[in-house]
Amino acid sequence: MPPQVVIEVCVDSVQSALSAARGGANRLEVCGNLGIGGGTTPSPGLVLAIQKAVPHLPIMTMIRPRTGDFFYSNEEIDVMLRDIGFFKSVGIAGVVFGVLNPDGTVDVPRTRMLVEAALPMQVCFHRAFDMTTSAIEAFDQIRTIQGVTRILTSGQSQSVLAGLPVLEELLHRSQSTGGPTILPGAGINPGSIHQVLDRLLPCGLKEVHLSGGRWIEGGMIHRPEDMGMGASAEGQWGIWQTDENVIREVRRMTDWQMADGK
Repeated sequence: MPPQVVIEVCVDSVQSALSAARGGANRLEVCGNLGIGGGTTPSPGLVLAIQKAVPHLPIMTMIRPRTGDFFYSNEEIDVMLRDIGFFKSVGIAGVVFGVLNPDGTVDVPRTRMLVEAALPMQVCFHRAFDMTTSAIEAFDQIRTIQGVTRILTSGQSQSVLAGLPVLEELLHRSQSTGGPTILPGAGINPGSIHQVLDRLLPCGLKEVHLSGGRWIEGGMIHRPEDMGMGASAEGQWGIWQTDENVIREVRRMTDWQMADGK
């Protein structure tokens, strides 16, 4: 049997974690508020509940104290360090974060500080990478930080399909330098996975990232008009949830393409 491509699914609820597991996920990234602003640090209760619900799946936990940009104050870095310490203490497989300078370069000293606090856990530098001025320069900066396991990136595009040329270059660079693994994510779904694998497997692709999520109707009947908590119309009353069937189909198509050697 050929090796499986690792499928990492990003979730923000126990229900989504269960759906991802049933669909064939190999690893979870756990966030809070995934459907709003790209996700933030999840609560300890959520992470512990997911850990109990799917004990066989490794969990990567988002470390992001707020939505918005990735230039953090010293106080925010302190929050991140404390969150890393907690998740490390309860046996989480790894953490996911990204820290930038105002000029769009990687903040190497503070990234190194967070990585050192996280070790020996895995560390993923998240899509803050896609907000840098140069993917190659950012990769080379991150490569100098011992302990970064992987980089989540769309190839600095709105979707992986649009970023394929940059992803090809990054995968080749990762292979040739022994640098962090490249984890493509953004727009991975049953409609795109064949093209992604076709282009990137020859470059050394080993894993992909998706949420497989969508807004579903919440259960509230009473919905006061002109009242809200600052979310979008969908996010106000809807619930973001991973679709088990999307994960299962990506799993099926990935396994078929690996077995077929295409």
